[in-house]
Amino acid sequence: QVQLVESGGGLVQAGGSLRLSCVTSQDVFSFKTMAWFHQAPDQQPELVAAITRRGKINYGDSVKARFTLSRDNAKNTLDLQMDSLKPEDSGTYYCNVTVDLGDYEERWWGQGTQVTVSS
Repeated sequence: QVQLVESGGGLVQAGGSLRLSCVTSQDVFSFKTMAWFHQAPDQQPELVAAITRRGKINYGDSVKARFTLSRDNAKNTLDLQMDSLKPEDSGTYYCNVTVDLGDYEERWWGQGTQVTVSS
């Protein structure tokens, strides 16, 4: 079982910054991908940013040039630096990992951390 613990959410004014962190219970190289998802109220979760085992990073269109994803291989953490925050960035942010088990994949989610951006 994979455990993911997120932290770093909070209340910030528009234009401000927050840094989210996700600590994993396993070596980050055991995951096919690691990612952050954003879920706004009454919406489906959408991808914010993801990194593959080899280190390739992809960002969602709405956060490009504002958010930066980083992985600390020694600490088994996945961080999301969020700058120039907008009210529409508000919501719950979830850490997600995919484990490749050969015939199938498992996806694990953290409990989420709340971000509120005031206008």
